[in-house]
Amino acid sequence: MRDLGVGFGYLVKGQKWVGTHGRWFGFGLLPGLVTLVLYAGALVGLGYGADDLAAWVTPFADDWSSPWLGIFRGTLTALVVAFGLFLAVITFTAVTLLVGQPFYESLSEEVDRSEGGEVPESGLPLWRELWISARDSLRILLRVAFYGVLLFACGFIPVIGQTVVPAVGFCVSGFFLAEELTSVAFQRRGVELKERLQLLRGRRLAVLGFGVPLTLAFIVPFVAVFLMPGAVAGATLMARELGGETGGDDRDGDSRENDHPDGTLPSSGGGQGAHHLPR
Repeated sequence: MRDLGVGFGYLVKGQKWVGTHGRWFGFGLLPGLVTLVLYAGALVGLGYGADDLAAWVTPFADDWSSPWLGIFRGTLTALVVAFGLFLAVITFTAVTLLVGQPFYESLSEEVDRSEGGEVPESGLPLWRELWISARDSLRILLRVAFYGVLLFACGFIPVIGQTVVPAVGFCVSGFFLAEELTSVAFQRRGVELKERLQLLRGRRLAVLGFGVPLTLAFIVPFVAVFLMPGAVAGATLMARELGGETGGDDRDGDSRENDHPDGTLPSSGGGQGAHHLPR
């Protein structure tokens, strides 16, 4: 159970990191804001149309007497909305990471740089990185959709569907949310999806400790946007541990920034300074 606290600790550390590196926090907000506008429109549409959808897929219940018709379709409508939120939480991260690939990759590099040691680079052109990111996100989405359909069906089981199923759903969401976020750091290290999943499963409780609280927070759209930069930073720190890396300096980011007159950080990865887009 200690690993749950370790995972949550990385989430807190990530938020603290962007809190002490203000320009990177503002820089990391941009992709989330763009994605938020798109998702807000989609979720509002789902909210207005969920009851009509429930009625359309259950024509056999038209002749049911009250209150059973209302209870049945009301439950189905709630499940449709819950399923939409479930997919939104997972796909929001994937789409935001895809939209903000150059932004979050630069942020992740800066986190690595602040921890000392080498700053890994994929060495791939941007179009190739985007393709790999989109391909892996689609693979994850298919897995999420499978679990989502399964949990949706289990939601009709009395008692279990209203208690156990939502809890399992948040755990599934948290695990895959953590996978999407750590993919930014792992992709720069050349770690393929299959190996990433193995690493995450090896520390499942830590991954859940990181991903589940974030999933709960991401239900509130504006919170998701503001937590996203810190989530990427925290996921990078967690990826470093999962990959067996250790920081080369225990000093905090502020003291390291003061090592140079212009406030820049020492680059241990060769020419990575060119990736500091906020500058």
